[in-house]
Amino acid sequence: MNNPVSAEIKRAQLDELDRKLLRLLSENSRRTNNSLAEELGIAPSTCLARLNQLRDTGVISRFTIEVDPQVLGRELEALIFVRIRPGARHLMSTFAQDMQAKPGVRQLFFLGGADDFVLHVAVRNSADVRQFVLDYLSSNPAVATTQTSLVFEHSHGSAEY
Repeated sequence: MNNPVSAEIKRAQLDELDRKLLRLLSENSRRTNNSLAEELGIAPSTCLARLNQLRDTGVISRFTIEVDPQVLGRELEALIFVRIRPGARHLMSTFAQDMQAKPGVRQLFFLGGADDFVLHVAVRNSADVRQFVLDYLSSNPAVATTQTSLVFEHSHGSAEY
Protein backbone atom coordinates (compact mmCIF):
# COMPACT_ATOMS: atom_id res chain seq x y z
CA MET A 1 0.00 0.00 0.00
CA ASN A 2 1.50 3.29 -1.00
CA ASN A 3 -0.12 6.17 0.79
CA PRO A 4 -3.69 5.92 2.11
CA VAL A 5 -4.33 9.35 0.57
CA SER A 6 -5.16 8.72 -3.07
CA ALA A 7 -3.37 10.71 -5.74
CA GLU A 8 -5.00 12.02 -8.87
CA ILE A 9 -4.98 9.27 -11.48
CA LYS A 10 -4.46 9.89 -15.17
CA ARG A 11 -7.15 8.17 -17.22
CA ALA A 12 -5.98 6.18 -20.22
CA GLN A 13 -8.05 5.99 -23.37
CA LEU A 14 -8.35 2.35 -24.45
CA ASP A 15 -9.75 1.07 -27.70
CA GLU A 16 -11.20 -2.41 -28.24
CA LEU A 17 -7.81 -3.82 -29.28
CA ASP A 18 -6.23 -2.59 -26.03
CA ARG A 19 -9.09 -4.11 -24.06
CA LYS A 20 -8.72 -7.46 -25.81
CA LEU A 21 -4.96 -7.42 -25.19
CA LEU A 22 -5.58 -6.78 -21.49
CA ARG A 23 -8.09 -9.66 -21.32
CA LEU A 24 -5.62 -12.04 -22.96
CA LEU A 25 -2.83 -10.98 -20.60
CA SER A 26 -5.15 -11.30 -17.59
CA GLU A 27 -5.77 -14.92 -18.54
CA ASN A 28 -2.07 -15.65 -19.03
CA SER A 29 0.57 -12.94 -18.73
CA ARG A 30 3.29 -15.36 -19.93
CA ARG A 31 1.97 -15.53 -23.48
CA THR A 32 4.47 -14.66 -26.15
CA ASN A 33 4.13 -11.49 -28.14
CA ASN A 34 3.74 -13.54 -31.32
CA SER A 35 0.83 -15.57 -29.92
CA LEU A 36 -0.86 -12.40 -28.67
CA ALA A 37 -0.39 -10.70 -32.05
CA GLU A 38 -1.77 -13.74 -33.87
CA GLU A 39 -4.90 -13.88 -31.70
CA LEU A 40 -5.42 -10.13 -32.04
CA GLY A 41 -4.90 -10.26 -35.80
CA ILE A 42 -2.11 -7.67 -35.83
CA ALA A 43 1.61 -7.62 -36.56
CA PRO A 44 3.94 -8.59 -33.70
CA SER A 45 5.57 -5.15 -33.87
CA THR A 46 2.16 -3.48 -33.45
CA CYS A 47 1.33 -5.78 -30.54
CA LEU A 48 4.63 -4.99 -28.82
CA ALA A 49 4.06 -1.24 -29.35
CA ARG A 50 0.57 -1.54 -27.81
CA LEU A 51 1.93 -3.51 -24.85
CA ASN A 52 4.71 -0.99 -24.28
CA GLN A 53 2.23 1.88 -24.45
CA LEU A 54 -0.01 0.17 -21.86
CA ARG A 55 3.03 -0.20 -19.59
CA ASP A 56 4.33 3.33 -20.20
CA THR A 57 0.95 4.91 -19.42
CA GLY A 58 0.58 2.86 -16.23
CA VAL A 59 -2.41 0.81 -17.39
CA ILE A 60 -0.25 -2.26 -16.78
CA SER A 61 1.65 -1.65 -13.57
CA ARG A 62 3.29 -5.07 -13.24
CA PHE A 63 3.22 -8.68 -14.30
CA THR A 64 2.77 -11.19 -11.53
CA ILE A 65 2.01 -14.78 -10.70
CA GLU A 66 -0.85 -16.30 -8.76
CA VAL A 67 0.21 -18.76 -6.10
CA ASP A 68 -2.24 -21.32 -4.70
CA PRO A 69 -1.81 -21.03 -0.91
CA GLN A 70 -3.30 -24.51 -0.33
CA VAL A 71 -0.49 -26.13 -2.31
CA LEU A 72 1.92 -24.43 0.11
CA GLY A 73 0.07 -25.76 3.16
CA ARG A 74 -1.90 -22.59 3.83
CA GLU A 75 -5.31 -24.19 3.71
CA LEU A 76 -7.27 -21.51 5.55
CA GLU A 77 -7.93 -18.01 4.27
CA ALA A 78 -9.53 -15.28 6.33
CA LEU A 79 -10.53 -11.64 6.04
CA ILE A 80 -9.68 -9.65 9.14
CA PHE A 81 -11.44 -6.31 9.44
CA VAL A 82 -9.51 -3.77 11.49
CA ARG A 83 -10.65 -0.52 13.05
CA ILE A 84 -7.95 1.92 14.17
CA ARG A 85 -8.40 3.87 17.42
CA PRO A 86 -9.49 7.50 16.81
CA GLY A 87 -6.38 8.78 18.64
CA ALA A 88 -4.07 6.67 16.46
CA ARG A 89 -5.20 7.84 13.01
CA HIS A 90 -1.75 9.27 12.37
CA LEU A 91 -0.36 5.71 12.52
CA MET A 92 -2.47 4.35 9.65
CA SER A 93 0.27 4.50 7.02
CA THR A 94 2.78 2.84 9.36
CA PHE A 95 0.20 0.21 10.31
CA ALA A 96 -0.44 -0.58 6.63
CA GLN A 97 3.27 -0.95 5.86
CA ASP A 98 3.79 -3.17 8.90
CA MET A 99 0.87 -5.42 8.03
CA GLN A 100 2.01 -5.91 4.44
CA ALA A 101 5.26 -7.39 5.77
CA LYS A 102 3.60 -9.90 8.11
CA PRO A 103 3.72 -13.58 7.18
CA GLY A 104 0.50 -14.84 5.64
CA VAL A 105 -0.80 -11.45 4.46
CA ARG A 106 -1.89 -11.81 0.83
CA GLN A 107 -3.66 -8.47 0.43
CA LEU A 108 -4.37 -5.35 2.42
CA PHE A 109 -7.21 -2.96 1.65
CA PHE A 110 -7.57 0.57 3.04
CA LEU A 111 -11.30 1.16 3.43
CA GLY A 112 -13.86 3.89 3.76
CA GLY A 113 -16.68 3.07 6.15
CA ALA A 114 -16.87 1.58 9.61
CA ASP A 115 -13.60 -0.38 9.30
CA ASP A 116 -10.27 1.10 8.27
CA PHE A 117 -8.53 -1.96 6.82
CA VAL A 118 -9.24 -5.49 5.75
CA LEU A 119 -6.40 -8.01 5.69
CA HIS A 120 -6.65 -11.08 3.49
CA VAL A 121 -4.51 -13.75 5.13
CA ALA A 122 -3.66 -17.32 4.16
CA VAL A 123 -2.52 -19.56 7.00
CA ARG A 124 -2.30 -23.25 7.89
CA ASN A 125 -5.26 -23.47 10.24
CA SER A 126 -7.57 -21.65 12.67
CA ALA A 127 -4.90 -21.65 15.38
CA ASP A 128 -2.67 -19.62 13.03
CA VAL A 129 -5.46 -17.08 12.43
CA ARG A 130 -5.90 -16.75 16.18
CA GLN A 131 -2.16 -16.32 16.69
CA PHE A 132 -1.97 -13.72 13.90
CA VAL A 133 -4.72 -11.66 15.55
CA LEU A 134 -3.10 -11.96 18.98
CA ASP A 135 0.47 -11.24 17.87
CA TYR A 136 -0.08 -8.49 15.34
CA LEU A 137 -3.47 -6.91 15.99
CA SER A 138 -4.76 -7.30 19.56
CA SER A 139 -1.37 -6.31 20.95
CA ASN A 140 -1.07 -3.31 18.62
CA PRO A 141 -1.89 -0.08 20.50
CA ALA A 142 -3.24 1.53 17.30
CA VAL A 143 -5.93 -1.14 16.85
CA ALA A 144 -9.36 -0.59 18.40
CA THR A 145 -11.21 -3.69 17.16
CA THR A 146 -10.93 -6.62 14.79
CA GLN A 147 -13.46 -8.95 13.24
CA THR A 148 -12.47 -12.12 11.43
CA SER A 149 -14.41 -13.89 8.69
CA LEU A 150 -13.30 -17.20 7.19
CA VAL A 151 -13.12 -17.51 3.41
CA PHE A 152 -14.82 -20.65 2.14
CA GLU A 153 -14.12 -19.95 -1.53
CA HIS A 154 -12.21 -17.27 -3.41
CA SER A 155 -12.60 -16.63 -7.12
CA HIS A 156 -11.81 -13.79 -9.47
CA GLY A 157 -14.39 -11.82 -11.37
CA SER A 158 -14.14 -11.03 -15.05
CA ALA A 159 -13.19 -7.39 -14.96
CA GLU A 160 -14.05 -5.43 -18.06
CA TYR A 161 -11.30 -3.21 -19.33
